[in-house]
Amino acid sequence: MKEAIMSSSAMIVVSNRLPFILREAEDGTLHRKQCAGGLVTAVAPVVVESGGLWVGWPGIHLEDPDVAIPESDPEDKSPTAGLKSKQVLTVNFDEDVFDSYYNGCCNGTFWPLFHSMPDRAIFKAEHWADYKTANRLFAEKTIEALEQMYAEKGDELQLDDEAPLVWIHDYHLMIAANTIRQVAEEKNLRCKLGFFLHIPCPSWDIMRLFPWDDEILQGMLGCDMVGFHIEDYCFNFIDCCQRRLGCRVDRSNMLVEHGGRTVRVRALPIGIPYDRFKTLAASAPQEIADSQQIILGVDRLDYTKGLVNRIRAFERLLEKHPEYINKVTFLQVAVPSRTDVKVYQELKEEIDMLIGQVNGRFTTPMWSPIRYIYGCISHEQLAGFYRDAAVALVTPLRDGMNLVAKEFVACQNEEDPGVLILSPFAGSGAQMMEALLVNPYEIDDVAETTHRALTMEVDERRLRMACLRRREKAHDVTYWLRTFLKEMGTLRMEDGDSVRPTQLMPVSIQDFDEYLRDYIRPTDRVALLLDYDGTLAPIAKLPELATIPVETKRVLERLANISSVNIAIISGRSLADVRGMVGVGNITYAGNHGLEILHPDGTKFVHPVPSEYESQLGYLLQALQDRCCRDGAWVENKGVILTYHYRQVPSDKCETLVAEAREIFHKYGFAPSMAHRAIEARPPVRWNKGRASIYILRTLYGLDWQEGVRVLFAGDDATDEDAMRVLKGMAVSFRVTAMSSVRTMANRRLPDTDSVLMMLKWVERQMAAAPRPRRSTPPTGSSPPREKVLQYQMSMEEKEMQHIMANGRGRGRGGGVGTTRPTATELPTGA
Repeated sequence: MKEAIMSSSAMIVVSNRLPFILREAEDGTLHRKQCAGGLVTAVAPVVVESGGLWVGWPGIHLEDPDVAIPESDPEDKSPTAGLKSKQVLTVNFDEDVFDSYYNGCCNGTFWPLFHSMPDRAIFKAEHWADYKTANRLFAEKTIEALEQMYAEKGDELQLDDEAPLVWIHDYHLMIAANTIRQVAEEKNLRCKLGFFLHIPCPSWDIMRLFPWDDEILQGMLGCDMVGFHIEDYCFNFIDCCQRRLGCRVDRSNMLVEHGGRTVRVRALPIGIPYDRFKTLAASAPQEIADSQQIILGVDRLDYTKGLVNRIRAFERLLEKHPEYINKVTFLQVAVPSRTDVKVYQELKEEIDMLIGQVNGRFTTPMWSPIRYIYGCISHEQLAGFYRDAAVALVTPLRDGMNLVAKEFVACQNEEDPGVLILSPFAGSGAQMMEALLVNPYEIDDVAETTHRALTMEVDERRLRMACLRRREKAHDVTYWLRTFLKEMGTLRMEDGDSVRPTQLMPVSIQDFDEYLRDYIRPTDRVALLLDYDGTLAPIAKLPELATIPVETKRVLERLANISSVNIAIISGRSLADVRGMVGVGNITYAGNHGLEILHPDGTKFVHPVPSEYESQLGYLLQALQDRCCRDGAWVENKGVILTYHYRQVPSDKCETLVAEAREIFHKYGFAPSMAHRAIEARPPVRWNKGRASIYILRTLYGLDWQEGVRVLFAGDDATDEDAMRVLKGMAVSFRVTAMSSVRTMANRRLPDTDSVLMMLKWVERQMAAAPRPRRSTPPTGSSPPREKVLQYQMSMEEKEMQHIMANGRGRGRGGGVGTTRPTATELPTGA
């Protein structure tokens, strides 16, 4: 390690296993056995140097729970070599309880579930009950460790006024913190609690498959700080807390309020003891012949590691590149794991058989393609393998972090380094971008990437590895520990500190500096395309109650008088309705999802619909009114669009009513279009908000609108996704939604209509300039003369689009061609 990092608090580490395994010799004596592992490699040296305690299961069921733990072997050079027996507290189980807790719940449920493999997960109440029992036993032993620490360092703790730090690790102990906190408070044992999850934290849709997920989340929130490897896992956890428990959360500051406390959620990518591996690599004996190029894999034997895919990829490499026969060897080190679990036994059998097939197919008298080591190896031997390998294949199907990639980098020779091939589905894949990233499910791609690595020029290998080494050296285990302690310290209230972030901060204008500053400049022309309900006006039980806030209307009025800004409101409401609800002049209105468009100068576009559609729409309206307008549901007739609303229907009746309504839609030949708690019947034409948006932009600015116009689109439901999809890459779009699980094509998500107002204010601030005089427009509440509308409607349907396509002329104030309206128009059929 670079330097000894001492916690300002005495540290107690709590994990499922101790950082070593106890084995009983023939004479009955106990001995330590060290195996490679991420937690051991990272944390054990810190506990040794800080004089802390470690609570965990010893790896065997001890008949005498009070038996003395042996000291480490004098020749031991592992990370746990200096951990004294007095620093170890063992947790002992009934064998049946342990099997149910460990093999049943931890490995049978949480491991596959948290690795996003729910089809492998099993759910049994008895396993969950034993998991709770095991966590209680760990909590009791942790309280014992606290009592021991207070007995040994009581005066020192009082002098420093520092409560001990209890650091709980991983998915085996997700509900221990609440018990520790409760008992510690009862016994007046002040402590700080931190938790770190070494595996991925799944998204809400995976987490909620577990029947007792609320207890898991509340157990983790029993800590003061919860840590994960990467931000994606943090956001998954925050989302679960909000949606399952109803916690108040602050995503920007990663805070969760629970039980009267503020819990900090942090991304803390784990590192390795970089200097130690570098030293080991320098002194490790050479076990690989110089004549052979080695492709190295080092993993626990687990289905998440992608070993089967990796072996098949190596086989494909030899098929496609026979020049590697007799020259390249694949060395796979597989550390035994959960050998008493059937699925792991079956995995080992599959791998053994597959390796045998590959070796049987390609072996020559002097060479075997795959060398397979099944067992634990020393850190010295491992460092030598890392150093001498030409390529490291780190290709898990899903992994929390994976320290093998980091260890390989630390052991590389600077002059002739190897190449790291890394799966993006490991946490390290989000950091180590200089590696060759490859999808482990793409067998041919893995084979070709391996070929690229084996033939990579030395200068490229040096460049990539230099970048990787620089980062891993800086962000080693010492950095990880220091970051963790810093985060824990910021949660403690100091004397005179009465301010702590506990509330969600509303979206502000400053947030849009980050979103839009590089996209929109004051000299640009800007087009604002906005939905109405749920975007400008909050959703209401009835459409007539969804009114635009006064402040929003005033901002729109000011924006409408900025010469470089054009505004279009594109709504599912009828044209007359949306125009009357907004009531702002000098802007374009589009009703019925763009089937009707009215420009400020009075020109109007109406997309034609088949005549048979209108008659069939009447039959649908009558059927819905007769059979489905109950329990608060009702039908809105917008002329060419019919909408069945069920937003007031009680949730327990929604499913049945919606299914019945959909059936009626299909019966009368309509494809139901789902909106926000509504079902719409639309004309069978290729026209939606996306096509309408393009049409509006063309008529405002000309065919080359995308050359000099900055477009912002904001909408709140699925109908707006049509526009977001069409405008992708040509606009910045915002989806207004309070649900983070909504799939969207938008660039950004906004929580509510107030945040849309902030966006409009930002545009006003950015674009404000001396307004140019506008041409007069019809009064807000009135319509253009009927004869003019009909004339423009006919003209638009017959000639206007043809003129625009031919001349590329626009008529908007920002179009750069004046305000003259084209005289020839044509409506594109089905456009």
